[in-house]
Amino acid sequence: MAEVIVKVKVNGKAYTRAIEPRMLLSDFLREELELKGTHVGCEHGVCGTCTVLVDGETARSCLVFAAQVDGAEVRTIESLAVNGKMNALQEAFWEKHGLQCGFCTPGMLMSATELLEKNPDPSLEEIREAVSSNLCRCTGYYNIVEAVQTAVAKMKEAQA
Repeated sequence: MAEVIVKVKVNGKAYTRAIEPRMLLSDFLREELELKGTHVGCEHGVCGTCTVLVDGETARSCLVFAAQVDGAEVRTIESLAVNGKMNALQEAFWEKHGLQCGFCTPGMLMSATELLEKNPDPSLEEIREAVSSNLCRCTGYYNIVEAVQTAVAKMKEAQA
């Protein structure tokens, strides 16, 4: 099979790779770039564990071919911490126990990141809607929603 050249910026760093056209973005991130934070669950786009941001929008990386993000900016869970320090959202997930087994956590954090970047003061219903597309079998979502609310409060406090 002929390879395609993909040029993409991932977490602020430019990459160029020759890959098979059928390689999924999730596999590209995990295998080609060694970014293991993006989890792969159902491989059908249902569970949301593989959620990343592509040009600021959430995308299920198990449903996107890596060739489709040629020229795009991709952000993964690894982009959230800066210099080894968790951001407010990550800290809130830790403090409020929003990550029991941790399998859904990368997708939850990326979905919540998109929400907070577009709306830094979401309502409870907007938070619930944002995380509802990601499956979590451990927390019942209560702690996850509470963690996002806590992150909102922390971010407001930091701006004051």
